[in-house]
Amino acid sequence: MKKILSRGAEAIIYLDGKNVFKERLSKSYRLPEIDKKIIKRRTKSETKILKKASELINTPFPKESKKEDEIIIPYIDGDKLSETLNSYNEKKQLEVMEKIGKEVGKLHEDGIIHGDLTTSNMILKDDKIYIIDFGLGSFNGKYEQKGVDVHLLKQALEAKHFLNWKKLFSWFKAGYKSIDKGEAKKVFERLNEIEKRGRYRN
Repeated sequence: MKKILSRGAEAIIYLDGKNVFKERLSKSYRLPEIDKKIIKRRTKSETKILKKASELINTPFPKESKKEDEIIIPYIDGDKLSETLNSYNEKKQLEVMEKIGKEVGKLHEDGIIHGDLTTSNMILKDDKIYIIDFGLGSFNGKYEQKGVDVHLLKQALEAKHFLNWKKLFSWFKAGYKSIDKGEAKKVFERLNEIEKRGRYRN
C-alpha cells in the first residue's frame, strides 16, 4: 500500500513496501516534449549524484527503474532529524552534529553539493547519519557552492533548533574540519562572505 511522504512543486515522494519512490511532476506551462526532456535530465542527474554519494557516505544507493521520471531508493526507518534532534539530550545532539559535519565534509571534498542541506533531509539510524534527497544537488567544487550549502544548514539550525543552534553549528564545524582542515578554512571564509552579502542586502 502506497503512503505519500511528501508532495512538492517538483516531485511526489511515497513509500511502497521497503522502497521510497520519487516521481518528478510535469509542468503544464512547458511544452510536453521540453517537459519530458527536463524531467529525464534532472532524474538522471540526481541518480548519478546519489550513486556517487553512496560511495562516500551513508546515502542509499538508487535501484533500477524503468521510468525516466522516477528514482527508487531503499527506505531508511530511522529518526528524521528535523523532528527528533531537539528531543535528544545535549551530548547526543552534539555527537550527531559532529557526524553530520564529517559526512558533509566528505561530500564537499569530492565536489558534491547537496543543494538543500537541512535536517529535514537527514536521518539517524543505528548511530549513522543518512543524507537523502539530492534533487537540488550538483557536482561543483567551488567554495561559493560549498559555502551556500553550509549556510543553508546554519539557517535550518537557527529556525528549527534555535535553543542551542550556535553550539550545534560549532560541533558541525568541528566534524567538517576533521575531513580537511585547509579546505574547511576556505569554505567557512566563503560562508562569512555570503552572510555579509545577505546582511548588506537587508
